[in-house]
Order: sequence, then structure tokens, then C-alpha cells
Amino acid sequence: MSATVIPTGPEDLDTLAGEYVLGVLEAREAAAVARALPVNAVLRDAVERWETRLAPLVLLAEPAEPGPDLWPRIEASLAARGSAEVVRPRFPIAPSGNRVWKGWTAASTAVAASLALFLLTRPPAPTPGLMTVLLTSRDQPAWLVQAEGDSLRLASLNPRPVEPGRVTQLWALPQGATAPVSSASSRRKGGSP
Repeated sequence: MSATVIPTGPEDLDTLAGEYVLGVLEAREAAAVARALPVNAVLRDAVERWETRLAPLVLLAEPAEPGPDLWPRIEASLAARGSAEVVRPRFPIAPSGNRVWKGWTAASTAVAASLALFLLTRPPAPTPGLMTVLLTSRDQPAWLVQAEGDSLRLASLNPRPVEPGRVTQLWALPQGATAPVSSASSRRKGGSP
């Protein structure tokens, strides 16, 4: 198979995707497929189908340690090919190499759990109160009304003196009502509401 041509026929494309997932392609062919994956949606879908189909097989394989004679055999085969230099990995590949990612996994899980606990146990945000300005019959601001929970707070925006023995009262005409309803009243010392 050519390293640069990705087939367009469905059967050939599916075969190529299967060989790519199995890892049996030559290095140049595998590189060509890897370059085509981001831009070829049909190939990408075929590779995903093969990965999904073959994923359960991973569970059947028992973990195995390579034998101590593996590196010498690799070096011997490379030397026979005439390779200029054999490069050994800086750090030996061993099961203890999993400690780093396991540590990061545990730490990130702890952070996620702490964040979830914080979000679930914090008190709910207070609901914002409602505020409105009531106007006079001449469209002049008269009262500032603030509702918080089950209570109302009223503030007169143009206070007027109230005669002794009298009360300032706020009347409202709810929508659909035929008569006004007393909403609030106040008695102030000093004669102003």
C-alpha cells in the first residue's frame, strides 16, 4: 500500500483503519494515516469503530514484564542492521514509573472532590430583593418600595409634614381589583412620614 494515498472505497478504507488500529502498518503508512485523521472524517470514524471493536481484547491480555535479555537482543538486531548508535532510554521503564501519574490522578481527584463538596455545602446565594419607585398622579417620584423576603420597606422620596394625630398611609390598586387596598401605614414622631 502506498504511504501517501488514502483509499476512498469503503472496504479499502475500513481495512486500512483496522490495520492502523492493530499497528501492523509500515511506519510511513501509519504516519500518512495519522496525518489524514484530522481532515478525513470517514477515515476517523472507521478508526474509532475499529478501536471500539478491539478495545475489549485489551482486557484479555495479562500484563507481562519483558525478559532481562530483551535489550541485548534489540541492540544485537540494530547492530546487525548497521545502526550508528544504540540509544538506551534515560530512565528505565519499570512498573514504578506509574507512580507519577498515579500521584497526579490522586491529587486531581482530591481537588475535584473538595470542589464538589464546597459547591454542595455552601449556603444558597441570597435572592435579590425587588425595588421600585411609586409615582404620584403627576408622575413625580413619591415612594421607594423595597421587598425582601416577606417584608416591605418604604421610604418617602418627598416627605411632607403630617399633622399630629394623623397617619401616612400607602394605598394600592392591585390589577383586577375594583377598590384600593391599604398597603402600609406609618406614624412618625415629629410630623414627617
